[in-house]
Amino acid sequence: MVAGEVVGARRESVALPVPVLLVVAGFAAAVVAQGGYYLPGRVMSGLLVGVAVVLARPRPNLVAALGGVLALWAVVRGLLEGDVLAALPATAAAGVFVGAVLVAAQADQAQRELLATVLAGVGALVAFTGWVAVVFRVPAWTTVAEGLLRAASTLTYPNAAAAVMAATAVLSLVLRPTLPTAVMTFLLCTGIGATMSRAGVLALVAGLLVLCVFRGLKTTVVTAAPPLLGAVVAVGALLPTMRVADEPQVLVAVAGLVAGALVALGLPRLGRFVVPVAVLLAAGGAVAAFAFADRLATRLSFSSPDRAGATGAALELVSRSPLLGTGPGNGSFFFNSGNEGTRMMRYVHDEYLQVLVELGAVGLVLVLGLVAAVLVAMWRGRGTPLWAGAMAAVAVVLVHSGFDFLWHLPVVLVFAGLCAGLGFPSTGDGSVGGTDDEVLG
Repeated sequence: MVAGEVVGARRESVALPVPVLLVVAGFAAAVVAQGGYYLPGRVMSGLLVGVAVVLARPRPNLVAALGGVLALWAVVRGLLEGDVLAALPATAAAGVFVGAVLVAAQADQAQRELLATVLAGVGALVAFTGWVAVVFRVPAWTTVAEGLLRAASTLTYPNAAAAVMAATAVLSLVLRPTLPTAVMTFLLCTGIGATMSRAGVLALVAGLLVLCVFRGLKTTVVTAAPPLLGAVVAVGALLPTMRVADEPQVLVAVAGLVAGALVALGLPRLGRFVVPVAVLLAAGGAVAAFAFADRLATRLSFSSPDRAGATGAALELVSRSPLLGTGPGNGSFFFNSGNEGTRMMRYVHDEYLQVLVELGAVGLVLVLGLVAAVLVAMWRGRGTPLWAGAMAAVAVVLVHSGFDFLWHLPVVLVFAGLCAGLGFPSTGDGSVGGTDDEVLG
């Protein structure tokens, strides 16, 4: 048997370990249960990740320690405020994130590549259902904002859906180039456009920049341009359907999706004609955006009065209790909204500021410490394309978290944890996912 046949046989025999499958099941459960935002989804995803950790029995390390201290601090603040149950969401959030990291880190390289492919497939399904929801006006999977129908998929929150899609998109760019991979990446990019999430686009750009740094500018542009330009075609054809007041243009949207897929799949095969065709497609996208600029005005602007008002209210709460915070679950923000009078927002749409409000500077330092520990451990695992994709995916979530309340949805935390684990040092046999010295430094 030749070497190539041996490698092929090994690849065909790759299977995900049971703990990893359980975490993937927790991610999928959160996907179909409105991101896991409500109690049933939180319990299901939390239980699956918890059982996975018990079965995996990962070694204690700095990431686990910091996650535990963060959860403990949330409980302490809940006790001090006389409502320990209010700390459960924060402790569960820390638990599912750290649990997903530790379980994924135990997979070997072949298992990690398979896991990344599975995550890309789930993300592509989220993107496709979001596109379907806009085209066929599915109320449960869309959100109406400023007169626009925005894709939310089964997560039911467009910005969370965009975060998952953007992180998955940069991860999919480092997978082996196959027809299914190309289709998944195209669908992911199209789905981001269907959400009309400004933060999702900014986070995607941040992830692409990380890929440029760690994989090289040329490689990133060559792999990212076809799906992105294909998405330009598909989203451009979707624009006439997105305004609620207009009749849905189903045939136009479907034709655009098919044409976009052909662009994404065919562009790499155009040889010397690829540059002029790419320029024409980009110009066409710009023309479409300009033609619908009046309908998309709120999405093409960085202005957000409600978020600005909530941020001001949040900073006022921080000034009252900067060290300890108001306590978990006590971050409600009241502000004046002009003719609409006083408004209240439960979330400030900035998770870092939200933590500062509720858990104070102590909580924010613990969160940033946990993030730093994860990034340091990932840095020690560098050296493969998959690592670069994992680092880019984590960067997408970190950037997007500064614009939306993503950490309140287990679907984002489990996904981010799995991506982080993909970048951890590996022993090659999947037994420990890095030694204590590697993780603790």
